[in-house]
Amino acid sequence: MSDASVMACVALGSNLGDALGTVRQALRDLACLPETQILKISSLYCSAPYEAQGSDFINAVALLKTQLSPLALLHSLQALELQSGRKRSYKNAPRTLDLDVIFYGDVVLDSPELTLPHPRWTQRAFVLRPLAEVWPERVSEFHLEGVRDQVIRQI
Repeated sequence: MSDASVMACVALGSNLGDALGTVRQALRDLACLPETQILKISSLYCSAPYEAQGSDFINAVALLKTQLSPLALLHSLQALELQSGRKRSYKNAPRTLDLDVIFYGDVVLDSPELTLPHPRWTQRAFVLRPLAEVWPERVSEFHLEGVRDQVIRQI
């Protein structure tokens, strides 16, 4: 991987079907993305739906080193979601797989297709807790305090 690589953070979640198996497969699939390697993977977590419906979610965070552009990474993640059977029937619907780009280096972007950093990353324990595990410099005690009422447990 060349010096043109960027560290990106991807949050993974699933609450339909074999959610645990789906997240594990998605982690294997992330490792196969072109010009991308996985640097760190958090523990798996179980969390109650937050602003969503359905069963509990299985969540994780992966840190990647990638040469893909932000939009190429997003499109690759969306292809993995589709491959897993993801349907976007309505906002915050239960999902077989949800992959979100949380950070792409220090890039700040606000486009119709992608906002970086993810606009709600600080509001979600299912992002903050695993992120604190793999990239603690990004997560403060203030962030964690803000989500302490959200139900989440490491599995």
